[in-house]
Amino acid sequence: MVIQDIRTGRISLPLRHPFKTALRTVTHLEDVVVMVVADDGQVGYGEAPPTAVITGDTMGSVECAVRDFIRPALVGMEVEDLDGVMKKLQACMVKNTTAKAAVDMAIYDLWGKRYGIPVWRALGGAQRELETDLTISVNPVEEMVRDSLEAVERGYRILKIKVGKDPKADVERMAAIREAVGPDVKLRVDANQGWRAKEAVAIISAMEDKGLDIDLVEQPVPAHDLEGMVYVTSRVQTPILADESVFSPADAVEIIRRGAADLINIKLMKTGGIWQALKICDVAEIYGVECMIGCMLESRLSVAAAAHLAAGRSVITRCDLDGPSLCAEDPFTGGPVFDEAVIRMSDDPGIGVTNIPCKDWQ
Repeated sequence: MVIQDIRTGRISLPLRHPFKTALRTVTHLEDVVVMVVADDGQVGYGEAPPTAVITGDTMGSVECAVRDFIRPALVGMEVEDLDGVMKKLQACMVKNTTAKAAVDMAIYDLWGKRYGIPVWRALGGAQRELETDLTISVNPVEEMVRDSLEAVERGYRILKIKVGKDPKADVERMAAIREAVGPDVKLRVDANQGWRAKEAVAIISAMEDKGLDIDLVEQPVPAHDLEGMVYVTSRVQTPILADESVFSPADAVEIIRRGAADLINIKLMKTGGIWQALKICDVAEIYGVECMIGCMLESRLSVAAAAHLAAGRSVITRCDLDGPSLCAEDPFTGGPVFDEAVIRMSDDPGIGVTNIPCKDWQ
């Protein structure tokens, strides 16, 4: 099976509610989609959500990367030579991890179809069913409480609460949500780099003192501030999850070696796809560190690829794969079944997602 062409298109899907973090506010999912065409007519699909404030990638940069660098490097290669294809993909340009991730998952989609197996089974087949949290955007306290209760009514037992825009109010937000949802719902806190190190320790300690029973705190300080991450992790009891601080396997090694976090968050858009993410899984497993699998603002297409990785590897013990649940529409068919909090893997070959809502492939 030879790679004959790689094309890009765009999709736009409205969100149920505006997505608000310490870094941005978004009302629509606007992503680049990728189609890899093989010489036998088979196609593989991937998706790239441009997230300039995190990865530095934009719609235009993703399309340019695929068109001018990735496509010339990969056309003519055999899909069966997966290792060779992935090495060429990663080496054809530096950074541009979002574009690489979209092509990576499309190649894995084709690879699975070539051998007639779902990717999650090929990666290890650790678990057939996953449970995801649901993100609650940062808003006035009353609105966050309402959104949290709505999520629980929809069947979510784990909520990820966005904070970091107003540090003084963050403890109040979490206390109000804990009181509203009760003790049986897991609460995760995502500061999106919104605190300073000493401030983070004070806020997390206050949550601990109030008995809010926080499952984890994600990326409390800026991504580059590894000393700050070490400072926070060593001074609180709540597990600290490194997100924006970890793009590569080398980053994961450094975080673990320095004790800068208790957990690692893997996102395909940071790693450049499944191939590199597997290396982070291996590193984490060697050191006995658990991982979360996360997503950006992505549709079911690329979240399905992340689900395949999570279902394949047992070192991934937590899922933040709520992208499809944040969307007001889901035009796709096939692949994993997203039933609110529960994700059930299918036996469709490859990634399995079809019916891509894009007609203007370039």
